[in-house]
Amino acid sequence: MSKARLVITAVVLEKRPAAQVAAEYGVSRSWVYELVARYRAEGDAAFEPRSRRPRSTPNATTEATIELILQLRDRLATAGLDAGADTIGWHLARQHRITVSRATVHRILTRHGKVNPQPQKRPRSSYTMFQADQPNECWQSDFTHYRLTCPDGSPGADVEIITWLDDHSRYALHVSAHPRVTATIVRDTFRASCAEHGTPYSTLTDNGMVYTVRLASHRVRGGRNALETELAALGVIQKNSRPNHPTTCGKVERFQQTLKNWLRAQPDQPTTIAQRCRPCSTGSPSSTTPSAPTAPSRTAPPRPPRTPPDPKPPRANTQANPQAAPTTAAARTGSARPATSPCAMTAACTTSASGAPTPGPPSCCRSRTSTSASPTPSPANSCASSPSTPPRTTSPNTPNSNSRTYIP
Repeated sequence: MSKARLVITAVVLEKRPAAQVAAEYGVSRSWVYELVARYRAEGDAAFEPRSRRPRSTPNATTEATIELILQLRDRLATAGLDAGADTIGWHLARQHRITVSRATVHRILTRHGKVNPQPQKRPRSSYTMFQADQPNECWQSDFTHYRLTCPDGSPGADVEIITWLDDHSRYALHVSAHPRVTATIVRDTFRASCAEHGTPYSTLTDNGMVYTVRLASHRVRGGRNALETELAALGVIQKNSRPNHPTTCGKVERFQQTLKNWLRAQPDQPTTIAQRCRPCSTGSPSSTTPSAPTAPSRTAPPRPPRTPPDPKPPRANTQANPQAAPTTAAARTGSARPATSPCAMTAACTTSASGAPTPGPPSCCRSRTSTSASPTPSPANSCASSPSTPPRTTSPNTPNSNSRTYIP
C-alpha cells in the first residue's frame, strides 16, 4: 500500500488531524493537505504516484537530431561499417556540426530498439586496457578467413587475410589476401611493412604456428620459424598473448571484424583473390571509427571515409610522440615490456635459426586505413619515419639472450 493511500485514509476516513498524520508518517502538512485536495478532486486516481518528469526540458535533444542519429545508424549499418555511438557522434560533429555525447546517442538508439541487449557480455570496464606510447612501438598482427563467391553466386574458395596494425595509432600498415597464410608469407608481409613504415620496437601476436613455434611441443623445445628468425635478426622484441586470451590482441581482432562486415556488404562479392585485394588497394573501412584530420581521441591519415566525404585521424600526433625503434641490445639482453602493457612475462626461448632470410615479393595489396582518431591532427603518415629519437633500451640487469616477452 502506498504512503499516499495511508495518509488519505487517515485524514478522510479516520478523521485524524493533518498535523498528527504528518508527524506519524514523516511528511509535511502541506503535502497532506495537497493529497486530500487531490483525492476530493480526482477520486481514487490520487492514490497512484504521479510522474516526476519536469514540465519542460529545454536542453532535451531535438526531434531533428534524433531522426538524424537514426538515419546515420541505418546508413552505416547497411554499408557494413561500424555504427556505434562513438562513430555516430563523430559524424554528427564532423559533418553536421552537432555535438551529442556518447551516452545520449546510446540512449536514443536503445530507446528506438536499435541496440540488441547482450547482458552476457563481460563489461568493458573489467578489461585491462593498454596502448603503445609511440608509433612503431608495437605492431599487432593476425589473419582471418573470408570465403569468395563463385560467378553463379554459390560459396567459393576460402582465403585468408593477414593484417599488420600499429598498436599506438590503430593504423593498418598492411592488409593482403592469400590462399593460405604461411610462416614465409608472414615474414614477407612484415618485411613489406617495415620497408614502408620502418622497423617496430616490438610485435604482439597470438600463438599461431605462423607466428611462433614456442608451444609446438611440450617435450621438445627448439627451432624458430621464419618470423621469429627475422625478428631476432632485427632486434625486434616478440610478444605473444596467453593461449585462449584473444582480447590481448583485441585491436587487430576488432579491425578484422569491421573489415569482414564491410566486405560482406559490398554488392559485388570477389570471386578471385585478385578481386578481393582490389578493395584493399582502393580503400577499406577503419576498425572502430572514421578517419579525418580532427576528431575525438582517435587518429590517422586520410583514407576512403566510412561515409563520404570525410576520412578520420590517428590517435596521436607523431611529432609529439616520436617513433620507437628496435635495438640490437634488446635482442641480446632480452626484452622489457612497455609500461602500458598488462602483466608481461618473460619465458625461455630457443636459439637455433631456420636459415638466412630471403627477400620476399611485395604484398598483393595494402590498406592505408585508420582505425581510430584523436583531437590533434597528424602528419600524412602516422607510422612513417620521424625525427630520430633515443631508442628504448633495456636494463643491464635484464635476463639473458634467449628470452622473449609475451603478454598473458
